[in-house]
Amino acid sequence: MGQYHLKNMFNPRHIAVVGASKKKGTIGHALMTNLIEGGFSGKILPVNPKYKTLQGHDCVKSVRDLMPGVDLAIIATPIHTAIDIVTDCVEKKMRSAIIISAGGREVGDQGRKIEDQIQKIAYDGGLRILGPNCMGLIRPGVNLNAGFASDMPRAGNLAVVSQSGAICGAILDMAAKERMGFSHFISIGSMLDIDFGDMIDYLGNDSSAKSILLYIENLTHVRKFMSAARSVSRVKPIIVLKSGRSPAGEKAAASHTGAMAGEDAVYDAAFKRAGIVRVDSIEELFDCAELMAKQPRPRGPRLAILTNGGGPGVMAVDTLAGYGKAPEPLDPETIQALDAFLPPFWSRGNPIDILGDATADRFGQALSACFKSKNLDGVLVIFAPQAIADPLPVAKMLASAVSGREYPVFACWMGGESIEKSVAVLNDAGVPTYDTPERAVRSFLYMVEYAANLETLIEVPPKMTRNMEFDQKKARSLIDGVKEGFMPEADAVEMLTAYGLPVITAKTAVTEAQALGMAGEIGFPLVMKLLSPDITHKTDAGGICLDLRSNEDVSRAYQQIMSSVLQYKPDAEIEGVTLQPYFSNPDFEILMGAKRDKGFGPVILFGMGGIFTEVLKDRSLGLPPMNRLLALRLMQETRVYTLLKGYRNRPAANMEKLEEMIIRLSQLLIDFPQIAELDMNPVLIKDGSPVAVDARIRISPTDVCSSLHLVISPYPEEDESLMRSTDGLKIFIRPVKPEDAPLFTALFKTLTPTTIYYRFFGALKGLNPELLARFTQIDYDREIALVALDETAQTDDSMLGVARIIGEPDGKTGEFSVLVGDAWQGKGIGSSLLERCLAIAQKQGYETVHGIVLRENRNMLALGKKLGFEIEKDPDSCDCNLVIHFGKQNLKPEGLSH
Repeated sequence: MGQYHLKNMFNPRHIAVVGASKKKGTIGHALMTNLIEGGFSGKILPVNPKYKTLQGHDCVKSVRDLMPGVDLAIIATPIHTAIDIVTDCVEKKMRSAIIISAGGREVGDQGRKIEDQIQKIAYDGGLRILGPNCMGLIRPGVNLNAGFASDMPRAGNLAVVSQSGAICGAILDMAAKERMGFSHFISIGSMLDIDFGDMIDYLGNDSSAKSILLYIENLTHVRKFMSAARSVSRVKPIIVLKSGRSPAGEKAAASHTGAMAGEDAVYDAAFKRAGIVRVDSIEELFDCAELMAKQPRPRGPRLAILTNGGGPGVMAVDTLAGYGKAPEPLDPETIQALDAFLPPFWSRGNPIDILGDATADRFGQALSACFKSKNLDGVLVIFAPQAIADPLPVAKMLASAVSGREYPVFACWMGGESIEKSVAVLNDAGVPTYDTPERAVRSFLYMVEYAANLETLIEVPPKMTRNMEFDQKKARSLIDGVKEGFMPEADAVEMLTAYGLPVITAKTAVTEAQALGMAGEIGFPLVMKLLSPDITHKTDAGGICLDLRSNEDVSRAYQQIMSSVLQYKPDAEIEGVTLQPYFSNPDFEILMGAKRDKGFGPVILFGMGGIFTEVLKDRSLGLPPMNRLLALRLMQETRVYTLLKGYRNRPAANMEKLEEMIIRLSQLLIDFPQIAELDMNPVLIKDGSPVAVDARIRISPTDVCSSLHLVISPYPEEDESLMRSTDGLKIFIRPVKPEDAPLFTALFKTLTPTTIYYRFFGALKGLNPELLARFTQIDYDREIALVALDETAQTDDSMLGVARIIGEPDGKTGEFSVLVGDAWQGKGIGSSLLERCLAIAQKQGYETVHGIVLRENRNMLALGKKLGFEIEKDPDSCDCNLVIHFGKQNLKPEGLSH
């Protein structure tokens, strides 16, 4: 249901408490007390037939006795009563409800049936529901404690969404100790309606929430979650603690890929693709929360470690090393500044050990020298108890020194009771404090990971140097021939070939005599492999013989394979053997494959190949759709990538060909949801060129059609079209691609200042990387963006114009914009682009599209009128708001005039 009525839940004017009680120790009493003592300024409406008044508020017997249109109902009665209560809420036109009650799906089928009934009633009636089985929500900044947690936490800028009430309680307790504040604190419960995707979208658009923390046990509506996270992580860090890292839930699979692409590894890949930082424990979640809530985010990994003890400094360095990092070397100017006042025996490097007798003044001078350095992204101050060192003055110095710093300054104060007052001083001053160097460094590095995620999200992927073509018709005919199970190996090879994936051709022989005949046709040397649907790993069964150089070798190999298989698995179905040319001494062996995950759809795997694939488990996972940049990142996350760049006397692999293979595999998975598992192992690389020598594809029926089986919307090829401008120019209109950044830059350079002013409502000298990423890296689920390209242009810089509709999270409303280069204005290009965008929006279920147009932009106002927009003047700015309601006009996708 998107963002519908969420504002009523988080900014209510009146709250009904259903099940309110006078009895202390009950949830109904706690809810009333928290609302009153928290300072909620709206109207509190207790509902309970036992009372006439409750804690000074008039009490009604039933929801049916309430006034219509209450913003929020909190339901704290047994779950089986919630069905009738929710029905009453819908009839009274309430906007939202929090169901505290447990006993839903978590207790079995009976509870699930109750939840299903509640869900249908709420959905049909437009009632938003948080829970059930939750603690409620807290918004300290507006004095709203709509839950049964005992104390109102401090107001701050950190939003927390947790699926576990116990985790909620633990975080609140730790936050009180560390004096942390929250903008939102939400116990999401069983997610009958409102889920993590809804919350990310809502919090992403709430300026009071600067960072978002999630505790996740499971996800629903994964595509919505990914869309929301990919959008919001660009502007706010999202930190996730996902429980269930153990492999206990991972089932055996029929291929190398299936075995290595376990459920938790898929979550890792999805979080990374969405720009989310994942932590491993509640301690790390809280440590990250404290750093995010109190300090600016780092620009990079260059950390200075300032300490009065050598041992703690070494511990910090060891933690950095564990993550592949090192302390930033000090520049000569900083060393010279430190030499001026530090004792002769200081460390003269990073960590900056200023010795055990360091006073607050010495700490302060050293910190000042660090602040003056231009080579640092953060400073960790470690205080270790020493006989003559007083922690309190050092803490007071640090508290006064951090104000206004552009990068994080955080502290590790080691010790027990002797440092409690110092830690309190630092917490009050907004300095994150940690009790060990490891925790401090780890938190910093998680924030560095977020900064790196942002850089990746705005990086422009390079284009392929040649066009890729796919024989979808051929591949479909091969898949249609398999109801379920593994495709015949020859068909699997043919299918990969149809998508341009390089595979060594294999010929099948059923008898020894056929094998001898085929050997002469192919030529020596040869490889012979067992062909059996019952044996996944041929090597284990003795089913592979290499480097066959004569007919005698072929006969011997055939007999040896049949004998070995008989011993390995006597009941295996044997379909014969395959013969292929033998590639001797390849430079490298890699694995490419795919697996269909239950929640995330198809997942691509890349890693080290050959017989040690599952032993070494050097692999990385990615989600389609892929481009060259994503393919490169996928390879860079493996250890084998270091070898592929060239190692000793072995030449480097052709990286573009490997990237192309990954993109082609991605397209195959996009087009055919029926692919359950796919293995190309090994892919041999010889003289730089890759070729797969073995292929297995398992088909499993699915009711989900192409593109809907993905959690990231692919490029919508169906939105491509052709038109002619009024002067006869042939124009290709297509959706925006991430690789289009150079085209946008070239188009911008052709614009006059007036056109720039009309489009951007101000002066703009150029498009920075953030803007380019915003314009080109499109989430096709929530944004419609089309470009017009000159089909006859001799260069790539052929973009003539662009139009887009940016959708609201509710999927019903969007805001349009249009830009056409000055040289091509007045030729019908802008009209055609926007008309096509509107047609797509209507097809996708949009109800309203609007946009602001400057009153002096007469051409755009005329275009809006031509396309059926209503034109309203903004009383404050005198600019014009153009609005189109699809129910009030007859624009149809098939009714385009071009």
